[in-house]
Amino acid sequence: MGGGGQQTEPAEPGSGKASGVYTWEEVQKHCSRKDQWLVVNRKVYNITQWAKRHPGGSRIISHYAGEDATEAFSAFHPDLKFVQKFLKPLLVGELAVTEPSQDGGKNAAIIKDFESLRAQVEKEGLFKAKPLFFCLHLGHILLLEALAWLMVTYWGTSWTMTLLCALMLTISQSQAGWLQHDFGHLSVFKKSRWNHLVHKFVIGHLKGASANWWNHRHFQHHAKPNIMKKDPDVNMLAVFVLGKTQPVEYGIKKIKHMPYNHQHKYFFLVGPPLLIPIYFHMQIMNTMITRRDWVDLAWSLSYYFRYFYCYSPLYGFLGSFALMMFVRFLESHWFVWVTQMNHIPMEIEYEKNQDWLTMQLQATCNIEQSLFNDWFNITNEDSSVIYCLFLQSVSHDAAPQLPPGGPSLWRGMADVVSSLKTSGELWLDAYLHK
Repeated sequence: MGGGGQQTEPAEPGSGKASGVYTWEEVQKHCSRKDQWLVVNRKVYNITQWAKRHPGGSRIISHYAGEDATEAFSAFHPDLKFVQKFLKPLLVGELAVTEPSQDGGKNAAIIKDFESLRAQVEKEGLFKAKPLFFCLHLGHILLLEALAWLMVTYWGTSWTMTLLCALMLTISQSQAGWLQHDFGHLSVFKKSRWNHLVHKFVIGHLKGASANWWNHRHFQHHAKPNIMKKDPDVNMLAVFVLGKTQPVEYGIKKIKHMPYNHQHKYFFLVGPPLLIPIYFHMQIMNTMITRRDWVDLAWSLSYYFRYFYCYSPLYGFLGSFALMMFVRFLESHWFVWVTQMNHIPMEIEYEKNQDWLTMQLQATCNIEQSLFNDWFNITNEDSSVIYCLFLQSVSHDAAPQLPPGGPSLWRGMADVVSSLKTSGELWLDAYLHK
């Protein structure tokens, strides 16, 4: 049934023939796992089969089933002309002329203003990355890796030298983690294939992880930040409760997998220490093997081969393994604090179907800008809001036109703990009294 008073039959999936005129009510019915439509620039597309082949993963595109995905589509695809050819065969119709361009509670005025801001930023060239900067950053990572090995090779494996080696490897691993982020977002080179290649080298050969695992996980976070059941970064596997809604739900249902009123204390024991060396490592390996991602597995294994080839003659296999786990233990602290201070203190809720700008601003905060903060997280937690809005590296020259900086680095860390404490108290109150 088409909208606007027209009786139409939907086109066959993949036919590329637009035969329907639809209302939002009709589009929103197609939001199940086996029946998915979405809207881009008022055009209605059937993505049910395409979702399985979507390069960014099936989940991220499925999160927009039954919704307007125009803003997300623009944000995730630097080359819109290139990806348009993939949309054409999926076209089944368009919105009725009586229907608004946005669905749900999205603010048309905000969307229009943000489109103008994006056009202005693009016009001023603030999205133009400087490949030389990223190449120099990669160079300093490779230098740290080489110096760490040379130091213990020529000066011995005493406790002092080993700790210095671990410190240098922690810095190189952490910085490689930030560097791969920009290549993963296709933000450095004009040609996507070069971004993909360097991304696999950095995250695979330098870190032993998987580019596809990272893409499928991280893109979901950007698509639906801090939205329960959609953003994997707030899926705490019942170890923590976040925000204001989830703790109360758990409390009312008398769910007590953990003593959540003490989560701000045990966070220090299970959060920063274990995320990378245990949880991420197991998830990455499981993902590559179960999905038969042999290319990423080969890149990952190249890291382990290189690492043990270099360090086993010095420490033995078990000693080398212990050193690697200690480095990941240290890196995990760095990673968790940097990434969580931008989001955990912010609103964490279920889907509200908001416009892109509102959704990103409610889920993300900045940290004050400084030379140290710029280096501590090269993906710029001091301008995290800017990055989440555009999903591209934006020059600090854009600062006067975009959201200002936030609290200090230490205040941001403290906000993570205080947010966990507040959520835990909400859970305890609901658990005891509701």
